[in-house]
Amino acid sequence: MENIIHEIINKEEIVILIIIFTAITIMSVVKAMTGMVTRLAGERTRREIAAYIAEGSMTPEQGEKLLASTKQNDGCGGCG
Repeated sequence: MENIIHEIINKEEIVILIIIFTAITIMSVVKAMTGMVTRLAGERTRREIAAYIAEGSMTPEQGEKLLASTKQNDGCGGCG
């Protein structure tokens, strides 16, 4: 086992490929997790607005405006 590890370390091309593959894998996992969290937060917001409308503390028109503003402000734009 140690011989295999030493041979891999001695071949720089393989080490670089392993590092690149690992970085791409980690970035893919992080991007997937970020998307999942973003979708869950959006769904939670929609449910909360629906609950406010159902209990009568918000009109459907207000809820519609609020949902439209959250779709418009998705965090991609902004100052800076």
